[in-house]
Amino acid sequence: MTAVSTVRRRLRLPYILMGAAGLLVLLSLVRTLTGADDVTSSGTVGAALRLAVPIFLAGLGGLWAERAGVVNIGLEGMMILGTWTGAWAGYQWGPWIGVLVGILGGALGGLVHAVATVTFGVDHIVSGVAINILGLGLTQFLSGLLFTTEAAKALGGGERQSPPVELINTLTLPVLSGGELFGWKSPDALGALERHHWFLVSDVAGILRGLTAGMSVLTLVAILLVPLTYLVLWRTPFGLRIRSCGEDPYAAESLGVNVIRMKYAAVVMSGAFAGLGGAFLVTAHATVYQDGLTGGRGYIGLAAMIFGNWRPVGLGTGSLLFGYTDAMNVRGGGDSVHALLLFVAILLVGVAVWQLVRSTRAPVVPGELAGTARRNARLSAAVALVAAAGLLVWFFRTDAVPGELVSFTPHLTTLLVLALASQRLRMPAADGEIYRRGEAR
Repeated sequence: MTAVSTVRRRLRLPYILMGAAGLLVLLSLVRTLTGADDVTSSGTVGAALRLAVPIFLAGLGGLWAERAGVVNIGLEGMMILGTWTGAWAGYQWGPWIGVLVGILGGALGGLVHAVATVTFGVDHIVSGVAINILGLGLTQFLSGLLFTTEAAKALGGGERQSPPVELINTLTLPVLSGGELFGWKSPDALGALERHHWFLVSDVAGILRGLTAGMSVLTLVAILLVPLTYLVLWRTPFGLRIRSCGEDPYAAESLGVNVIRMKYAAVVMSGAFAGLGGAFLVTAHATVYQDGLTGGRGYIGLAAMIFGNWRPVGLGTGSLLFGYTDAMNVRGGGDSVHALLLFVAILLVGVAVWQLVRSTRAPVVPGELAGTARRNARLSAAVALVAAAGLLVWFFRTDAVPGELVSFTPHLTTLLVLALASQRLRMPAADGEIYRRGEAR
């Protein structure tokens, strides 16, 4: 690593913090102008975090597999397996046993994917789609077989749902976010600040309270997986071997790396993380397994992984973005999404200004390439301004967003984010390639 790249990495964190602070100020301004208090309320933030965790865990599974060079489209199927097995074990032996069995269920799906792609050389996409179909069909069959017994029916089970599962305990910081401590009813300092609806102060209080009130223990485990994954994959010899298999497996093989073993380990881990995300849904989010409970979160997790450029911090950011838009759908409804139209319009104006500034800077490359870069920057600025104008017209001419569009917001966000982030992505070089031991390219 050069000295220049090291300096850039050190400067990146202050810029990120400044950008986050700017977005918070803008969001607070929009909330104050529109009166849509749910935009930054603690309930919305808590719901966003809860909805983001299964997306993040599915995306984390995709990150492990693709860093080893195996595309894992089967995250949704592995997540379904984790959800079903977690519910089956959870209602009988408690939520933590359900979590462990859910991890094993997802890992089993990962093992099937590894056998198909690594050992038999099946196309990764074909195998992933087969895992999704298998997960859906197998869980429906098992539900009809095991959730319709007399014992399960007595507890509320049926052909398409499990008996209720006890939820994992939650954590609340006393004094700051309320709750009880040894029978003592704690004050709620952040909640008091939030209820005043002051500019910025109440927004910060609402966000902090959403992060510190009623957080599931499993959510805390998921948050800790961000630095843990970074340390394992980027700071250990094991992680280096995993990533080398995704960049150039034949070069890794020439250096003594057992590529097949590394790929198996990464893909089984991938399934385990997806299974953990599925188990989260029945032990920390809902109380029963039902058909369709995952709701495509495996696919959205894959999109969050791509948005995060195959890195855990970026994946976490993308997951929070998708979780937030989903929380807007669940809690805020049309009014909050309508307020976000103004927020996005102002952001697009900022993007247009930034692109225009870029077009006037001294060129980094000479000649025709510099002219092309200027034209592209100006074109991007024009598109952003047109989109901002359209959103502003929409905002001022309507009072709310139709319910059909509100429910589609998370999926629309997925498409827009992937389209906007596609220019800066860099996937592992050998991602999706069929590897054969001892063969040259």
